Amino acid sequence: QRILRLAEMCRRLETEEEKVLPFYPSSLAEWEQQDARRILAASPDEPLARALQDYVGLERFWQRFNKAKLEEKALEQARAALANRNRHLRELLQKYLAGAVLSQKVPRDPPPL
Repeated sequence: QRILRLAEMCRRLETEEEKVLPFYPSSLAEWEQQDARRILAASPDEPLARALQDYVGLERFWQRFNKAKLEEKALEQARAALANRNRHLRELLQKYLAGAVLSQKVPRDPPPL
């Protein structure tokens, strides 16, 4: 009940985009979506399925939670890729600067005899 109450409070803070399109589009075909809706509308026969009916209100929470986890993993991968690229660029810069220091130490014209 607490989670549902917090979800209702957070709903007011959602952006317009989140309210209109809160999740990724479904990958199911139209007929598959219709079948899923029909099955969800039917009353369950098994005891476990009846018990899960009490938690249908949490479905939106779990969808948001899973979306946030997916975005977190994607950001972690992007951060790791950027850190790797940053390390590579630093190595290249160090090599360039080391080459510039060496070229300053080498005399440009040989000393006269």
